[in-house]
Parts: sequence; C-alpha cells; structure tokens
Amino acid sequence: MAFGSFHSQGAAPMADINTTPLVDVMLVLLVVFIVTAPLLTNAVPIQLPREAAVQHQDKPEAIRLAVDAEGKMFWDDKPVDAASLEKRFADAVRVKPEIEVHVRADKAARYEQVAEVMASAQRGGVARIGFVTEAPATTR
Repeated sequence: MAFGSFHSQGAAPMADINTTPLVDVMLVLLVVFIVTAPLLTNAVPIQLPREAAVQHQDKPEAIRLAVDAEGKMFWDDKPVDAASLEKRFADAVRVKPEIEVHVRADKAARYEQVAEVMASAQRGGVARIGFVTEAPATTR
C-alpha cells in the first residue's frame, strides 16, 4: 500500500513527510503578502499647500430636551409636559425633516421617562436621537 498498512507484521514505519502543514503555512504567508503588498507602495511625494480656512459645517438644528431627576421635561430649557411631546416633535419634523433631538437626562432620572421621550420622538418622526453626557473630571 502506498500509505502504509494496518498490519504490524514486518511493516516499516511511514517515512513520508507530511506536507499539509507546510502548504498551510505557505498559503497563509501568501495571503499576508497579497494583502500587505498594496500598502507598501509609495505614492508620489508632494507637498500640499497649507491654508488656514474654517471648515464649513452645515449642522441641522437640534432640539435640546432635558429630563431632570423628578421626571420634569424641558424643551430648549422651557418646561413641557409629556402629553404634548409627540405633537411638538411632529411639528418640528414638518418644519425641518432632518432635525435631531439631543436628550440630556439626569443620572437620577427614571429610565421610564427617558424611554417615553424616545418613543414620543420616534412616533413624531424624528430619525436621529442623541444623548448628551459630560466628560469625566480629570485630576492633574
């Protein structure tokens, strides 16, 4: 037999080299080189001019909605009740369809109130809702 025999009578040990691991390693190296070769090509070295210009950012208007620890809601710093939120969101979307809502919720506020705000915004047609947080204080 070419691959050896199951009979132990006078059978010599198999002396063929197993090339499967060698082929596997070579294929992995080939893939690595194929992937990294385009990264090693250098582009034409040019020096771009340096200009000081203000980057123009056309950001859509955002509604700032705050929820305090007691569950009171504030639309752009003015008190608002939960019952009128959906209508106000719909009116705002009608005026500016890409409007965003930035929710600022107190960490002691109940999740239920925040979820109600999000659901009202969704029902009102708002597609983008963001949460505003504060950066942690750093000590130096």
